[in-house]
Amino acid sequence: MMPTITRRRVALLLPLLAAACATSETAPPLPPAPGYGYLTPLRLNVLDIEVAEPVPGPAFRTDLPAPLSPVAQAVRMGRERLVPVGTVGRARFIVDAATLTREQATAGGLFAQQSDRFNVMIHVRIEILNGEGTRVAFTEAEVRRNATVIVEGPASQARAADQIVRQAMDDLNVELEFQIRRNLRDWIMTGDPGVVPPTAVQQESLGATTPLPRP
Repeated sequence: MMPTITRRRVALLLPLLAAACATSETAPPLPPAPGYGYLTPLRLNVLDIEVAEPVPGPAFRTDLPAPLSPVAQAVRMGRERLVPVGTVGRARFIVDAATLTREQATAGGLFAQQSDRFNVMIHVRIEILNGEGTRVAFTEAEVRRNATVIVEGPASQARAADQIVRQAMDDLNVELEFQIRRNLRDWIMTGDPGVVPPTAVQQESLGATTPLPRP
């Protein structure tokens, strides 16, 4: 009886394997990385804008699969959304942290499927410096996203990672513009280029604006 049972088990597994292969082969490709140049530019009254390249480290952890890098996307947003239109001073766009982590949520078993938990966190900062290089204002924006998804194979993991990074970047796009318009309104250019407002140093830490006298 044992050879018969073994053959039956093999016969039952073959359709499942074929279906899995078909699903993998017919899965639609992931869309290209999103850009931000089509959005209304955030025009800053500075002569130049520096978008700093992050230095690899724990603050930029990216667990595989990662079709989209939150670090690369945050840098791209800074380059494509911020435009200098002033005559003096400069701005710096800095990515302080950008992570995509994945951990097993449930191990799965005979009657349950394995699931993974994805987490995304992105924190960026913009500094305004006058002609002498002194910081006169800054603001920052942070977003977090997480999702728990059923693991159906590498393709589904990649798609889940891709989707959560896109969602986090959509959140960052909204939050960054809000913080700029709220805390750097004196440096937003809506008309002809002018002169960067002098004096007070403005510090903004995600919630409140505290003008400090210039030393």
